[in-house]
Amino acid sequence: MAVAIKGLYAVTPDIADTSELLAKAEAALAGGASLLQYRNKAASRALRTVQARALLALCHEHRVPLIVNDDLELALALGANGLHLGGDDGPLAEARVRLGPDKILGASCYNRIENAIRAVDAGATYVAFGSFFPSGVKPDAAHAPLALLTEARRLAVPVVAIGGITLDNAQQLIAAGADSVAVISALFAAPDIRAAAQRLSGLFLKR
Repeated sequence: MAVAIKGLYAVTPDIADTSELLAKAEAALAGGASLLQYRNKAASRALRTVQARALLALCHEHRVPLIVNDDLELALALGANGLHLGGDDGPLAEARVRLGPDKILGASCYNRIENAIRAVDAGATYVAFGSFFPSGVKPDAAHAPLALLTEARRLAVPVVAIGGITLDNAQQLIAAGADSVAVISALFAAPDIRAAAQRLSGLFLKR
């Protein structure tokens, strides 16, 4: 599967009901999400395994990569397309060695370009910055300025923006240099997830 880190990056919310999670993910993928990250901070190991396996099959049907959040062992066990690590989730260089050279490896770089430089040196496929706007998922997250996206364009990897992103504010992130926007609430809490995904994905056509 050829992978381009661009467009709408759907990040799953904490949903215990696997059928509900799959239905919401299906709607996001049908609406044009180009990547899907499985993130569930509340689930048990067993449930995460079940959900991630089901999402991987769904993503393969849509020819969209599945990225596992913060769990190298799960990503390896399932043969997921990639892994995303936060600053406290283990060394990127070790993850790159264990994943091999062809898997996606994303890194949360928060609001510091220095973090991104180190991540790229360690083998990151893309770097993610945020939070750019107040986030209900991470209300205490440090603020990242829009100028950081422009500065990060000099790096040799795609740039992802995250944090409080909505249809109303995503365009300014794209204009500032984001290759992709990672969205949780504005997508999965929308009354019509497929339509929300279509509108968010459509913003990249205007770039």
